[in-house]
Amino acid sequence: MDDRVVIALFRHGVTEENKRKAYLGWNDSPLCPGSNTIMTPKTYQRYFSSDLQRCVRTLETLFPTTSPHLLKELREMNFGKWEGKTYEDLKENRLYRHWLDDPFNHFPPQGESFHEFSTRVDSGWSKITEVVLNTNLQSCAVITHGGVIRYLLSRFAPEHKEFWAWQATHDQGYELIFDTESLRRGRRCILLLEVPLTANGHG
Repeated sequence: MDDRVVIALFRHGVTEENKRKAYLGWNDSPLCPGSNTIMTPKTYQRYFSSDLQRCVRTLETLFPTTSPHLLKELREMNFGKWEGKTYEDLKENRLYRHWLDDPFNHFPPQGESFHEFSTRVDSGWSKITEVVLNTNLQSCAVITHGGVIRYLLSRFAPEHKEFWAWQATHDQGYELIFDTESLRRGRRCILLLEVPLTANGHG
């Protein structure tokens, strides 16, 4: 019996707020038209998603016949009063400058600290792995946000790299491949694969 478990991570498609480089956490934003044509030949046994609509819509595009398990824990960091604002809007703000210099010890007004964010994501990951292990799944996909993917890669990728060293683009996912015991014990995966997404009709 194959002891491998695949957990794939995909970022939602590009949104209108992403295009203008605005902070987009718990607020939502419509997907750009091109994001409705992305596709992948991959399929998985179970699907999990952030409950924000940009992730749900992306999942419906990539895996149209599925019924996802929606988890609020998979949301992006809450940027509080900085939601919808850009660097240009905030660059003179003293609190913002402190946060840019040290995002692990400062946080947006009325938003989440990195500790609160990572604890929440850990809780969501635990829910996913509990389902995977209890139902003997060999594969699942998670549609979530850039910050969540960076955090999970920093924790579980075979190569140890810091949060900001990882890339989480809109046109590529990752497959984290675990053996069952590593997944159960919260260890790093044994293999990491890139999963490119393509535009329908363009390859």
